[in-house]
Amino acid sequence: MFIAPPAAMPRLPSLDGLRMVGALAVVGTHVGFMTGTTTGTAWGGWTARLDVGVAIFFVLSGFLLFRPYAYAAAVRQPRPKTGRYLWRRALRILPAYWVAVVACMTLLPANASSSLENWVRHLTLTQIYAPLQLRPGLGQSWSLATEAAFYLALPLFAIFALGRRWRPVRTMLVTTSTLLVTAGWVAAMAMGDISRALPTLWLPAYAAWFGGGMALAAAHVALRTGTAPPRWQVLDTLGAAPLACWAIALALLAVATTPLAGPRFLVEPTAAQFGIKQLLYLGIAVLILISLAFGPATRTKAVFSTAPVRWLGTISYGLFLWHMLVLELIYLLGDRQPFTGGLPSTFAMTLGGGLVLATISYYAVERPFQRWSAAPTRRGGTVVPRPRAGMATESHSATSVASTAS
Repeated sequence: MFIAPPAAMPRLPSLDGLRMVGALAVVGTHVGFMTGTTTGTAWGGWTARLDVGVAIFFVLSGFLLFRPYAYAAAVRQPRPKTGRYLWRRALRILPAYWVAVVACMTLLPANASSSLENWVRHLTLTQIYAPLQLRPGLGQSWSLATEAAFYLALPLFAIFALGRRWRPVRTMLVTTSTLLVTAGWVAAMAMGDISRALPTLWLPAYAAWFGGGMALAAAHVALRTGTAPPRWQVLDTLGAAPLACWAIALALLAVATTPLAGPRFLVEPTAAQFGIKQLLYLGIAVLILISLAFGPATRTKAVFSTAPVRWLGTISYGLFLWHMLVLELIYLLGDRQPFTGGLPSTFAMTLGGGLVLATISYYAVERPFQRWSAAPTRRGGTVVPRPRAGMATESHSATSVASTAS
C-alpha cells in the first residue's frame, strides 16, 4: 500500500549521539596505544579495536549524505545541487581543520622541521597520497582525507545508483556492490599489485563502509515512503531490538580483538587480516546504526536523543581534531616517554582537554561557518531562504563523521 511521504525527511536526533560514541572510541584507541596498554597488556586488543569508531563514522557518513539523494528520487524532487552540497561540506570541515593544522604544526616541536610539502598536503587533505606526510598531532587526519574523497565521489555515485527513477531494489544492489570494490582492493593487495601501506588509507579500501551506510539510507527512505519490498521490514524489526543489535556488535568486536583481524602492534596486517577486519567493522557499524535509525521509538533512541548526548555529538568533530594535540602535549609537558602512563588518568586528561578545545572550536569557528553556509541567498534583489537539508543532523552530519577517524 502506498504511503504518502512526509514533506521532508524525518529528523533522527539519536544519530547526533552516535557520533559521540565514535569520538570516544577513537580517543580511547589513541590513548590505549600511547600509554602502551594496546601493546603491553593481555586485554590490549580491546583498546586496539576501538578504532572501530572510524567505521561508525564512515557508515554514518554514507547514510546521512546519501539519504537526501535517495529521498529526492523517491518523492520525485530535484536532487541536491552539487555545488551547494560541496560548498556546505567544505565550510563544515575545512575552517576548523585548518585552525587545527596550524596549531599542531606550530605548537609541537616535532613539527618544527615540517616541509612546505607537509603543510600543503595537510591543508589540501592530500597527506595520504605520499609517504611520511602525517605529522605529530595530525595522524588521525588520514580519515578526514578519505572522507573528502568520498564527498567528491558521492554526487556522481548518486546519479549512477539512483538512475532516472526510484527503484529501491536496484539502488540497494548498486550501493551494496561497493563491497566488491573493497574486496577487489584487498585481493590486489594479496596479489602484490598494490602496496599494503598507503593504499590501505584510500577510499577503495573503505568503499564497503560508505556503501553500507548508503544502502541503509536507501532502505530507510523506501520504508518511510512505502516503496520497500516487504522483506525489508526486517530492518525495523531489528531496530525494535536495540540491545540485541548492540550485543551482536559487541560479539563481533570480541572476534576482532583476536589475531584473526590482524596484529595490534606497528606491523602491517596481511591482506586477509585487513579484509576480515573491514568486514567485522562493517557489521558492527551497520548493527549500531540500525538500532538507532530503524524501528519504533525505544529507550536506547531516547538516551541517544537527550540534550547532553546530542551536544557531545555536536562537538565531536572538534574532539576529533584536537584530542591528538592534547595527548601529545600531555606527554611533552609531563616529560613522559611513549608507551608509559596510566590508561584511565591519561584518557581523562585527553578527553577533558579535547572537550574544552572542541567546545571553543565549535562556537568560535564551526557554528559561524555553518550559519554562513545556511544563510539565505538573493535572487533578483529578493531574499530567498535556502532549502533545508531535510534533517537536522545533516547540517553537521557526516563530517563529524570523519570527526573521528583513528
